[in-house]
Amino acid sequence: MRLRNIPGAKEEMERSIYVVEKPSLCKGSWTKTFDSMYEVRKSHALDGTGKSRPLHIEIGMGKGKFLMEMARRNPDIDYIGLEMFSSVLLRALQKREEAEKNGLTFSNLLFIREDARLLSDFFAGGEVDRIYLNFSDPWPKARHAKRRLTSRTFLSRYESVLIPGGRVEFKTDNRNLALFSLEEAKAAGWTILGFTEDLHHDPAFLEGNVMTEYEEKFSSLGNPIWKIILERRRS
Repeated sequence: MRLRNIPGAKEEMERSIYVVEKPSLCKGSWTKTFDSMYEVRKSHALDGTGKSRPLHIEIGMGKGKFLMEMARRNPDIDYIGLEMFSSVLLRALQKREEAEKNGLTFSNLLFIREDARLLSDFFAGGEVDRIYLNFSDPWPKARHAKRRLTSRTFLSRYESVLIPGGRVEFKTDNRNLALFSLEEAKAAGWTILGFTEDLHHDPAFLEGNVMTEYEEKFSSLGNPIWKIILERRRS
């Protein structure tokens, strides 16, 4: 169960320079937002060509382990973690601060404390290259299906911000949610580039895999991990 009520968490988010409090103001200009945010990047800001760096986002980033490791491995890609619960995002901030005390710095990572249903308020059409969904809430009751982050409802939201051919990468240990996701993707006209029912025993999918906290926990219990890669329709 995720933590949701740590006293002072909201205020801590408001003080943090790494949490963008008004992300709608950055819509369509996230590369410039990163360049203006981090001193180390100011000398390497946009050169007038208008070319932006790739932008990857994780929805429901939890404590941030996955996204921070992705940012460390890929310094030429900008990453944004979207998390709606202050108390959860606080843990990610603390983890980041701990990493920075140990000499690890990021100039390609920011956080947003918002609801994924408002995605198109924060990102322009074609601004996002990839979306990661890791161990999302399965919402097991049928009447809550539209709340699942791989439902047609949410796939439509992703389509509104992804580049043509942009990808969604999804991991879960919930078989029913995985099967639901495949069905929804087909119904929505997305391309299923590939999937595996047992990520940690599939060499092709496992190469370069970055584990989340939940993934470490579930895999240590012997739970098979599903991974699904979807491509946004191009027309």
